[in-house]
Amino acid sequence: MEYTLGPLNITKELILSRTTEENLMEHYLGLIPKPGKRYCSPLRKDNNPTCGFYRFEGGDLIFKDFSGDFAGNFIKVVERLYNCSRYKALQIIANDIGIISREDIVQNPPSIEYTNTIFKETESSIIQVETQEFSQFELNYWWSYGIREKTLKKFRVYSCKNVWLNGKPYHLQTEKQLVFGYFDGIKDDIEQWRIYFPCRRKQKFISNWKSQQLQGIHCLPKEGGEYLVITKSLKDVMVLYEYGISAIAPISEHLFVTEKQYEKLKRKWKNIYLLYDRDRVGMYNAAKIRRKFPDVKVLLVPKKYKIKDISDFRQKYQHQKTIDLIEQTKLLINGKN
Repeated sequence: MEYTLGPLNITKELILSRTTEENLMEHYLGLIPKPGKRYCSPLRKDNNPTCGFYRFEGGDLIFKDFSGDFAGNFIKVVERLYNCSRYKALQIIANDIGIISREDIVQNPPSIEYTNTIFKETESSIIQVETQEFSQFELNYWWSYGIREKTLKKFRVYSCKNVWLNGKPYHLQTEKQLVFGYFDGIKDDIEQWRIYFPCRRKQKFISNWKSQQLQGIHCLPKEGGEYLVITKSLKDVMVLYEYGISAIAPISEHLFVTEKQYEKLKRKWKNIYLLYDRDRVGMYNAAKIRRKFPDVKVLLVPKKYKIKDISDFRQKYQHQKTIDLIEQTKLLINGKN
């Protein structure tokens, strides 16, 4: 889409013919984009480094705040910084980098000196795992959510004794530990692991899965069916599986299936439901997904239970109430209540 400014059309392409996305991120954020590095957000008061850069499927360099507060390219950054429209943001950028000269637009100097960094995604991390049989302590943890050992095995969940990251010890066995590996096969001679540390408050996962990989997809019936739930964790997927409900999950609540994946799912499933957390981040992301995929139907655990997701519901309210909740939801879906 083009925006006319006098005789000149200011476009993203025109701006990028004069400078780079990396330089523009440095200009407005004061951050040097590096793969895998975490930053405090300059767009809000932020004391914890929960932001990072990545390249979107279409090629744009994206600044992502994993709190759910923001995600966007350099134009979206300027929109957010100056609380303006895309049209105005393009004018601001063009004025700042010298494509145009407008006395009525304040010129914003670079936040830092340009480093001319080229952002390149790093190659897949090497995660190596020494697995072991599940201990009773671990099985009790999963059973508190109603998840049986045979379900863990079906979904390729393993107990991890020791974990190495890029050849260095990352986790070594401790007494009564809860460390689990979600295995997704071998791709390009590299084992695909997503390691889950449920007792950690921060950085509960390390992973070398690609962003498009979907948890639980290999357990879906090949012929599809009436209902498919897209939720936000493999734990939720397994809880739903225990009640006969087909489900998958992206590797983050901040992600969703790609358009190509969605079209493929739609050909097999008559109805697709979104079941994210009943909290600020979950509801924000659900609304964003609905704008892009308007035929997705959103489900939430009812507010009266004061529970954010189906796993926590099963843990707190146990088996029978979970059955009751699912049956009530089916009645609502079918218009019988």
